[in-house]
Amino acid sequence: MTGKPSETIDAFHRGAFHVVQPKGRGHRSGMDAMLLAALVADERAIRAADLGAGAGAAGMAVASRLERAEVVLFERSRDMAEFARKSLLLAENARFAGRVSVVEADVTLTGKDRNAAGLVDDSFHHVIMNPPFNDASDRLTPDALKAEAHAMTEGLFEKWIRTAGAIMIPGGQLSLIARPESIGEIITACGRRFGGMEITPIHPREGENAVRILVTAIKGSRARLALRAPLIMHGEGTHKFTDFVDDMNNGRASYPRR
Repeated sequence: MTGKPSETIDAFHRGAFHVVQPKGRGHRSGMDAMLLAALVADERAIRAADLGAGAGAAGMAVASRLERAEVVLFERSRDMAEFARKSLLLAENARFAGRVSVVEADVTLTGKDRNAAGLVDDSFHHVIMNPPFNDASDRLTPDALKAEAHAMTEGLFEKWIRTAGAIMIPGGQLSLIARPESIGEIITACGRRFGGMEITPIHPREGENAVRILVTAIKGSRARLALRAPLIMHGEGTHKFTDFVDDMNNGRASYPRR
């Protein structure tokens, strides 16, 4: 008797690339990862780091859309890193697999330990992240993989953004997606490391509260914070995505800074 499969192979960007993900456990990537990847709007030969990459969907979306981008997926969980490695062996991903690597590392490491783990100072043009978003006080999950990914500890944004600042070249871009209630922590964590912060709220429909924020910032910039026009996901009375959101979700459009 054959048991249920423990993983799935999921298509993104309308089949442009595929990701092996755990089935019924762990964190499964979706639209958040695709919107995050759309924040990297850079046609140069860049190096990008995906912190806490999980199975690697966001970082692979960057590599799939940008033909000159090299991407390093940093992931603490050995199981999730293994899913990313499986994805890079798929024939559907062969065109960019040589530009993507997987490094098992805890992104909260500091100093020499961080560098030794592969999170090398001043080495990336872009750093993207979709930090764990569940509060530690949220209902505990029996799913060990998901619990490992989603438990938000005190000072998480400070630790992750500190690492982003360390591994990024001056003038490099930080990009992240988060829940709106994290906005204060994010601004505080960017502090003097990053400036020129641009925040875009994402609303399901006109008149509904934001459910996510997109944030970009530049290392060493002294420019002021800008609150951008909201992105509306759906038209009134429909579950269909607006054209621009659908284009970002499917790798046909990026979301450049102002």
